[in-house]
Amino acid sequence: MPIKRLSLATVTVCVALVGGGSRAEQPLSAIDWLSQSLVSGTSAMPEPPVTLMGVQTNTVTVQPLQADSADELGILPPAVTGLPRSLWGSDDLATIASLLAQVTSQDLPALQAEFLTLLLAISDPPQGPAPGESLFLARVDKLLAMGALDQTRALLDAAGPARSPEIFRRYFDVALLIGDEDRACQALKSAPGLAPALPTRIFCLARAGDFDTAKLTLDTARALGTVSPEEGALLTRFMEPELDDTGITPIMPNPVTPLVFRIYEAIGEPLPDTALPVAFTYADLSENAGWKAQLEAVERLSRMGSVAPNLLLGLYTQQKPAASGGVWDRVAAFQAFDSAITSNDHAAIDATLPQAWAKMKEAGLEVTFATLYAQALAHVALSADVQPLALQVMLLSPDYEALTQGFEPQDPQQAFLLGLARGVLQGVAAPDAQDAAIAQAFSAPTVPADLQSQIDQGRIGQAILGAMIQMRQGQAGDLRALSEGLSTLRHLGLEDVARRSALQLILLERRL
Repeated sequence: MPIKRLSLATVTVCVALVGGGSRAEQPLSAIDWLSQSLVSGTSAMPEPPVTLMGVQTNTVTVQPLQADSADELGILPPAVTGLPRSLWGSDDLATIASLLAQVTSQDLPALQAEFLTLLLAISDPPQGPAPGESLFLARVDKLLAMGALDQTRALLDAAGPARSPEIFRRYFDVALLIGDEDRACQALKSAPGLAPALPTRIFCLARAGDFDTAKLTLDTARALGTVSPEEGALLTRFMEPELDDTGITPIMPNPVTPLVFRIYEAIGEPLPDTALPVAFTYADLSENAGWKAQLEAVERLSRMGSVAPNLLLGLYTQQKPAASGGVWDRVAAFQAFDSAITSNDHAAIDATLPQAWAKMKEAGLEVTFATLYAQALAHVALSADVQPLALQVMLLSPDYEALTQGFEPQDPQQAFLLGLARGVLQGVAAPDAQDAAIAQAFSAPTVPADLQSQIDQGRIGQAILGAMIQMRQGQAGDLRALSEGLSTLRHLGLEDVARRSALQLILLERRL
């Protein structure tokens, strides 16, 4: 079935207001670095039976007539995504979770953006299983793996942090990584049914300024043996830094959780996040981080497609680089080009574009750069030497088709790229085997039987994920999978995703 959607430059945050509770269940995905912020198996303490005049009444259990499912929650409605509400059909949750797990970090930004849209889509829960939250948690964990913390927080807000212990666990950690610890602690305080683990309780008490209770809680935990020596030393240093005269940093617990990460930052011993999951990188976007750390963080997150291009623009042009090499050379080249564009100096644009583009390629930020500047470049008269490079920038932008309408190809490769941008490859020669596989998807598309079966059964989400998996196999050299993946995307109406993915595969040379 064709999929139509509104045009989106970036995924915008739309909060769906959905209420209700859900039953607790074992999540289909798990992140080993999530904080153990709650006591396992928590529930509210039962109230004593109500008595009237000394006579005990029968116990009455109350629950919603029809508890809604967290699996249906999202922040992007069908009118925006173009995806049907019955996205997942009647498949079982384990199969969907398995497909989500197979879609690893994509090197093609077009596929990353489509995957992000799929994860954020409002949809009906899969037909058949009892209402729950397993699919919701699997989607949240994928977003965390992409470092898409703003989108993750919006999705968790749609559910409500106190909806279940597993949802709060993720909500608490996202708040820590974003730097909104007080909001997380307040949410925990407002949900008495969620019993915090001792390190969490101590952390929140100390954040609230109740150091006496926090210290008493830690002393009790030590006496009971419910905190490890490493946790105890770290929490002591956090609450009473003036008592530490050894100058020795506490031994780092393993794994590093967001709570541990934040406490190390608070005691003045920030941990390097380059070796940690990408979600930790978000902390370096804070104004408390140095400019270099902010630059490296926005580059890493931009490559994942997790932040808007304007964030990179703002940080890259924040001030003049005071050093050279690495990120400083990229900033200098970017600023020189941005200055030329801003002043509409065609000669300066012609002179600065090659160096800026080379530096963006070095960092894997070509599509971010194209999104920012392709529109402006389309109205600049450039030299014959630089014009082919400008064409590449335009072909990698969201407006690739409109911006390249007036171009006449100068060689077979340009002819193929322009035909691909316009979706018309009949009669256009394919320069190599990869291009031939791409061309087949547009001239004689073939959807594999298993994906066609999923489409026929209304399991659209699974078919999209299957096409993405095939595209990744195509990047690794399986040309048949490449052609079938593109064919499936086009069959589903995701024409723009198919064209942009093919253009990026050729121009970015992102082979696995």
